[in-house]
Amino acid sequence: MIDIAVVDYGMGNLRSVYKALRFVAPERRIEISADAALIGRAARVVVPGQSAMPDTMRALKASGLEPVVKEMATSRPFLGICLGLQMLFEASEEGDTPCLGIFPGQVQRFRDQAMRDANGNRLKVPHMGWTPLHQARPHALWRDIGDGTRFYFAHSYYPVPVDSTLTAATVDYPLPFTCAVGRANIFAVQFHPEKSHTAGLQLLANFVAWDGHP
Repeated sequence: MIDIAVVDYGMGNLRSVYKALRFVAPERRIEISADAALIGRAARVVVPGQSAMPDTMRALKASGLEPVVKEMATSRPFLGICLGLQMLFEASEEGDTPCLGIFPGQVQRFRDQAMRDANGNRLKVPHMGWTPLHQARPHALWRDIGDGTRFYFAHSYYPVPVDSTLTAATVDYPLPFTCAVGRANIFAVQFHPEKSHTAGLQLLANFVAWDGHP
C-alpha cells in the first residue's frame, strides 16, 4: 500500500513536494503518481498546484484524475497546496473557471485599489515572499508551529470561503485573507510548505502523522 500519493495531473511543483516529504518521512512509501487506482489505494494524498487555474482544471480533467481527487477529499487525509487549495472551492475569478466545488466559496484576485500598506506604499501582485500567518484555531497540522510563523507565498488569487469556520489561518496582505482551510480529513494551504524551510517541514511531518481528525 502507498503511504502518500502526490497526485500528478500534469501541473504543480511535484519534485520539491516529493523531496520534502521524503525528508520528513524517509521510512514511508511515497509515490508521485498519475494512476487513479494507485492514488485510490494510498493512505494519504497530496495535491499540489502551480500555474493558472484554467490550465490547472483543464489538466486535471484531461488526466482523468478529477474523480479520484474528489473521492480522496472525502475519505483520506488530504493536503492541498497553492492551487490545490483553490481548486477545492466552487469557482475562480482567474479565467472565470469552475472548480471542484467541495467547499462553498470563490477564489478572487487581489483588488488593485486595496494594495497599499499602512504607510500608503504600493504592494505588489503577485504576493511573493515570507509572511507571518495567524492561526485561526487549533489543528493537528499546527503542532509545534507557533502563531505568527512565516511561510513562503507566491500567488495573485486567494480563497474567500462562505463558511468562516473553514478558515484555519489568515495572513495580511494588506487586508487579512484565508491562507489555510481545514475540515474533517482535508487541510489545504495557499503557501508552499515545501519552500518554507523548518516550519514547512514541520507542517509536512504533521501531515504524515495525521489521522485525518482536526
